[in-house]
Amino acid sequence: MEADRKERAARLSALMEHIKEQEAFNGVILVADQGIPLLCEAMGNAEFGKDGLRPLTTDSMFELASVSKPITALGIIRLQQLGQLDWDEPVSRWLPELPYPGITVRHLLSHTSGLPDYIELFSKKWNPAHCAVNSDVVDMLVVHTPASLFAPNDSWMYSNTGYIILAILIERISGQSYASFLSEQIFQPLGMTRTRVYNRRLDPGPVPKDYAWGYVYRLERGGYVLPDDVPELSYVHYLDGLQGDGMVNSTVEDLLRLDRALYDDNFINPQLREVMFAPVQLNNGEYFDYGFGWLIEQHLQLGKVMWHNGGWPGYAALFKRYVDHDATLILLQNGEREIGYTEHLVQSIEQILAGEPVEAPQPAVLRKIVPHSAEEFEPYPGRYRFSDEPGKSLIVEVYVKHSQLYVRLDNGMILLLLPIGNGRFYEQQTATELEFVGIESGKSSQLIWYDRESRNVADRIQEYPV
Repeated sequence: MEADRKERAARLSALMEHIKEQEAFNGVILVADQGIPLLCEAMGNAEFGKDGLRPLTTDSMFELASVSKPITALGIIRLQQLGQLDWDEPVSRWLPELPYPGITVRHLLSHTSGLPDYIELFSKKWNPAHCAVNSDVVDMLVVHTPASLFAPNDSWMYSNTGYIILAILIERISGQSYASFLSEQIFQPLGMTRTRVYNRRLDPGPVPKDYAWGYVYRLERGGYVLPDDVPELSYVHYLDGLQGDGMVNSTVEDLLRLDRALYDDNFINPQLREVMFAPVQLNNGEYFDYGFGWLIEQHLQLGKVMWHNGGWPGYAALFKRYVDHDATLILLQNGEREIGYTEHLVQSIEQILAGEPVEAPQPAVLRKIVPHSAEEFEPYPGRYRFSDEPGKSLIVEVYVKHSQLYVRLDNGMILLLLPIGNGRFYEQQTATELEFVGIESGKSSQLIWYDRESRNVADRIQEYPV
């Protein structure tokens, strides 16, 4: 066992030396076997400041984005364990003003509530000059009442809204703030001294020690910049006050402490743990591989995996627990260039854990922007419809603003398109390419969106010109 552990640690160290040489990863990685770190490595910078660079350390604190969700779910489970709620009770018991009947706490935990997306609602109805807090989400749902996506437990749909509501329930049931309840029930008992709920744009207090500022890589800016300086990412300001679906900040070592606690019967009741990590069963009898805040996966070599990832402008996080082998992978980034590179890196680490040959990732070749004038963009503006299956479609709007080309998704998200060739564009947030084809009468007839190995085609909707 010890010899095998040393061999894997040496292979991981060799992989990290290769990654360092590429200078394509900015973050911290921890890999552990039975709670014993095989690797804990920081690469890159915590701050790209005017006065120079501040390197990351293994104790750097990162925003976890949606890796906050397992922690929010654990807060609810602590309330269940304390006898203060039953997750099969209706949410209306504590939140009677919510205009969506029939939703239970279990539905919120497992993403089967059918609640509409608050991010889309806020992009259309919220005054971006104001920073929203959790109560504003409920108020907006009450005032505008967008339609449910489906009846409770009829389907599964990832729901940020549901986890905002869970944070509100924690506060109403416990009588404490979301932050203080998590601190008292989880962070302090587990010795997670470098973990806190932190809304940095709303919190006037001092920035935590060794804080990893989140950056986005922008070709047109020549490197990493704060998302606050990117116009199409303005939502990082007006959504900064929200908690529950994100905004927990932590370190790799604190998350390893959490990982160990999830095996501890004294911390979590075994019966509750079993429900927490069980796939959800829908009304039609089908199962979906998501428990209470955890995705469930069966890895061919490593067995059962409980995991969650997260992404928000400036941050990418991954927390994977290989429970059949008691191995752990925690990856926190504050400057992701290509999601494909990160995914390949994770695959390489898993190959080492499984004792297989390693195929190391290679950084993507940076695209070169081809200068275009606003007149050269004239064939492209319009509305385009992607239709994946009958009755379902995605309509996007392409437009020019300040001599740049943008695409607006139907959820309100705006993406900048960088010209890289004749009719070909690169989108940095999704690291994908788009192409306008079929120029007829000076207008493109189709938009093709290349998502790695897939090719999605949208037709121009002529009756809805922009």
